Amino acid sequence: MKRAVITGDIIRSRDKEPESWIKELKSVLVQYGEEPSAWEIFRGDSFQLMVEPSSALMAALHIKASMKCVSELDVRMAIGIGEVTHWSSRITESNGPAFIFSGECFDQLKKQTLALKTDHPETDKALNIMLKLALLTANSWTPKVATVIKTFIEHPDSNQNDIAQQLGISQSNTSEALKRGGFNEMIQLDGFYREKMAGL
Repeated sequence: MKRAVITGDIIRSRDKEPESWIKELKSVLVQYGEEPSAWEIFRGDSFQLMVEPSSALMAALHIKASMKCVSELDVRMAIGIGEVTHWSSRITESNGPAFIFSGECFDQLKKQTLALKTDHPETDKALNIMLKLALLTANSWTPKVATVIKTFIEHPDSNQNDIAQQLGISQSNTSEALKRGGFNEMIQLDGFYREKMAGL
């Protein structure tokens, strides 16, 4: 059975007290499964998360939004999609192509902060170009924009008024943040990504 493994680390984490971001990161990771079988934080500011392939892109964007909520922080992530051939009670001790692809993709990240690797190079090429374009917007999310996007991801059935009320801001500010953050385009990209994953 195919799984997606997200390998990541926090950019500029050493410039911040760990308390300022680790609680935020854990609060997102725990929404995708239990520690340490589904996710683990290791080496201080690195982490791995295993999810269904269809949800991996939105999970990565969710993590990115949560880290961008903390001023000046960002995250570098690689999504590997493939089989898991060895299951362990700890994700960092499990193995298989999903983990290998994730690790190889992570090692190849330079300035790009999000990329993926599967056993279909043509699919990878198309999606990675799209991710590069999406990152032109996502890398510039301010903490205010990131907070609105994170809240929307966590409450997919809510409308702008609900989110505005929850965050104590106006509906127009919520709408503006979503527009600046490219949220509608992000949802369209996720839809295209899910179609591609269904065909793998």
